[in-house]
Amino acid sequence: MEALPDAVPLPDAAAAQSAQTARAGSEAPVGVRASAGPTRPLRFAALGDSLTEGVGDPVATGLRGWAALLAEALAPTDAPRSTEFRNLAVSGALVRDVAVEQVPRALALQPDLAAVVVGLNDTLRASFDIARVAGDLDRTLTRLARGGTVLLTACLPDPGRMLRLPPPLARPLARRQQAVNTVVHALSARHDTVHVHLADAEWVEDRSLWSADRLHPGELGHRAVAARFHALLADRGLAHGPAPGCRPDQPPPTRADTLWWMATAGTAWVARRCRDLLPQLLVLAAAETAAWARGTGARLDVAGSALFVV
Repeated sequence: MEALPDAVPLPDAAAAQSAQTARAGSEAPVGVRASAGPTRPLRFAALGDSLTEGVGDPVATGLRGWAALLAEALAPTDAPRSTEFRNLAVSGALVRDVAVEQVPRALALQPDLAAVVVGLNDTLRASFDIARVAGDLDRTLTRLARGGTVLLTACLPDPGRMLRLPPPLARPLARRQQAVNTVVHALSARHDTVHVHLADAEWVEDRSLWSADRLHPGELGHRAVAARFHALLADRGLAHGPAPGCRPDQPPPTRADTLWWMATAGTAWVARRCRDLLPQLLVLAAAETAAWARGTGARLDVAGSALFVV
């Protein structure tokens, strides 16, 4: 396994956000690496887990996903410059997997743009460690940014909310995802990334955007993610093609589709989590229930919010 270089400590979140705002108001639009000429293909690498791999957006050739949709919209259709796209994302990847396995492959491509969207799988592991997640993600973004690569990041909704778990089970997962998102926000400000918020209520509550498994976007959701990134990249002068279309080729999943997924693929997914996460989650849920019974449950959320300010 490749040794990872040390990272600089995370900045204060408020200071980092202030610095990012100042840069946005004082600098010219961010460009791609200096080696990118007017005719050399724009190189785009996508790193992450199943969300970026394209799960939820199947096509005849396999999985497509938001990153592939975005890649098609980066270069003008009537210009000599094209886009070289490489999807390095792997279903089930953790932040450490991206840092160790995907980053070296991305660096070999010398990308102009690199998407790093990861972290939800870490919250679903009994071994969850927010300090390790923060360190690995910091190193990933630092290594990619050294060569002038423009980075794309996103915060994610908590899985307990998406799966509609009962509150004693959902709250611990929500605090974990809140911790990951806080780290992502701070690092995104530090590295001046192109950042999309995928944890807001508008995104989470629109079930038409989600696939039958409730954890991955469906085709419409992948198109929406691609469109959000495209708009932000266009503001920076980095996207020149037409925005990705928002009209899906397939209808959104029905309730019957969701039930079928739970009866087939969902059963195996639940079994894997039962062996790994569930024992620890039940302990956390018991503590959660006891705290709320004592009238001190709200303190857990306050303590969690304070703990994860970076």
